[in-house]
Amino acid sequence: MKLRHTELSIPAGPIWLRANLAHAPDVRALVIVAQTAVGQHESSREAYFAAALQAQGFATLLLDLITRHEDERDPDVRFNTPLLATRIDAVLDWLDHQPPLIGLSRGLCANGTGSGAAVRAASRAEGRLHALFCRGGRLDLAGAGPLATLTQPVFVVAGRDDPGRDMIARAYALIRTEKKWQDIGHAGALFVEPGTLETVSKLAAQWLDATLPPPTPASAPPEDAPAT
Repeated sequence: MKLRHTELSIPAGPIWLRANLAHAPDVRALVIVAQTAVGQHESSREAYFAAALQAQGFATLLLDLITRHEDERDPDVRFNTPLLATRIDAVLDWLDHQPPLIGLSRGLCANGTGSGAAVRAASRAEGRLHALFCRGGRLDLAGAGPLATLTQPVFVVAGRDDPGRDMIARAYALIRTEKKWQDIGHAGALFVEPGTLETVSKLAAQWLDATLPPPTPASAPPEDAPAT
């Protein structure tokens, strides 16, 4: 499948978020890959992760949750989970108005502090998000309420050697919807160990393929509608 890659700027309140959309007419679904890094759409670990999903027939939206200006001036912004969650909300609003993407089910993948933001956004996005995949990360930053009110299926992959694994597990225990947990041996918090990111990417692609609903056909015009 040959995908078209398009660099985008998506409005989110007073700022614009950089994103890269990889899409083709016959994709399986759309997966939003949220990252708190900036502008590394070809070389980041999230870019590798997105490419692995594309190889399995998914469209992807590789999304920066913070701007370059914020990254340079306010490094703590990536810990502002409520703010990052509202930016995911804004991206979902934008997607609702993109005709080529309407009808595709949506998955959301995140890691680090982005996992907490993803949980918060997903907890209020019933019907607009269909699955949530977290590569470890700060689920606890979402808060107990959003964790407990998720309705989408959730898959959390954690490194067995991640110092924060127990904290992730405690947050995971608060999730009441359909959920799945997978430990990755010899992996830390960032999955930089050889082969670990590849393993996680395969797990994500397999799970999303089994979990996300198929595309919804475009609504047909009424029978008495004039031909165009």
